[in-house]
Parts: sequence; C-alpha cells; structure tokens
Amino acid sequence: MAGALDDRVEAVLAALRREADPKVLAEMGPRYGLVVDKAMGVAMNRMQAVAKAAGRDHALAEALWNTGWYEARMVACMVDDPALVTPEQMDRWRADFDNWGIVDTVCFKLFDQVGHAPAKAVAWCGMNDEFGRRAGFALMACLALHGKADEAFFLDGLKRIEACATDERNFVKKGVNWALRAIGGKKSPTLRAAARATAERLAASSDKTARWNGKDALRAFAKADAKGAAA
Repeated sequence: MAGALDDRVEAVLAALRREADPKVLAEMGPRYGLVVDKAMGVAMNRMQAVAKAAGRDHALAEALWNTGWYEARMVACMVDDPALVTPEQMDRWRADFDNWGIVDTVCFKLFDQVGHAPAKAVAWCGMNDEFGRRAGFALMACLALHGKADEAFFLDGLKRIEACATDERNFVKKGVNWALRAIGGKKSPTLRAAARATAERLAASSDKTARWNGKDALRAFAKADAKGAAA
C-alpha cells in the first residue's frame, strides 16, 4: 500500500515538473511576493489541472504536503477530503505556512469546508506570528465568502478584526482587511451594518494601519452598494 502511495506521489510530482516554467519561478518573489524555498514554478491553472487529474485522495494529500514542495502542497489542499481533515491536521499544516499563497489557497480550497474551521480561525487570529495570524483572518474571510459559519461567529470576528487592525505587518494587515470586506459583503443586514460601523471606526483611528483598513473597506463597501443599487 505504501508503495502504491509513493507511486502516486511521484506521478503528481512528475506532472508538476512537466508544467514547470522558469519564468513563473523567477517571478514568484519579485512580482507576487511569494518567497518560497522549495518551488518548481507552476502556474495556478496548471496546478489545478494536475489536482483534477489526481482526484480526491486524503492519503495522497498528506503525502504531497510532506514533500515540502510549494506546488505539491497546493495540489494537496485541492485533492484532500474535508470530511477527513482533523483539527490536528489543520494545526500541523498551519505550522508549515510560510507564504501568503499557500495560506490563502489552503483556507479557500479546503479548510473553510471543515467543521472545525470557525474554532481554528478564532485560535489562529490570536497568534502572533505573521502567517499564523494571516491564516486566522484568511479563514474567517473564506468562511464569510462561503457561508460556513453563523452570524454570531462573524460578529465576534469583527471584534477580533478591530483588535488586530493596527498590526502593520503586510500579510496580517491584508488578511484583516480581507476578512472585514468579506463580512461586510454578507447578505445579513446585521452583519453588513456591523462591518460598516467597524470600518468607520477604523477609518477615524489615529493609527495609520487601522485607518488604511477602515478606509479601504469603506471604499469596497461603497462600490458594492453602488453596483447593487444599479442592478
């Protein structure tokens, strides 16, 4: 059985290597801010194609993750079965997060479908390392976008957003902003009003990072409201 799994892993890695593009690899850091120690340089649409060909496979996902390759980890989150993902796996993978691309994709493609996601978002928002906290707010944003948590979770999330809105670290700041905008885009009138009130308070803050978060969210809300009114 182990041999068969090893063969599947090697087949996925070989497929990724065939899709590797030196230009994509060269641009990952300078153009996209993806600083990765172990990468091949495969475009997202090609990673998605490799994942689709591999099919849903929890054991394969774990094995691919353990290779340490950026592209293999991206495929891992696309082929894993959310019903089989445990809290321990979520924490283990989160501990390996080292760039915004893997954080956001794992949260968007896999973790937000896991029943433990709301609790993990809360726990990770309280972390102090940059990608750990980014993961918490990215997961909160994905839950808002995909409707996988109740209203009380998001109201509490707005308090956490406000508490962390002064964190000037780039990937945290953008994660906080993403979560605020996502909650403000929910259909719930309560959440929409609460998110806008949060954004207004932040926009009036004396802290420049909090002000940026608030003003950027307010611009996004105004644009969405105008679009909705015109529809």
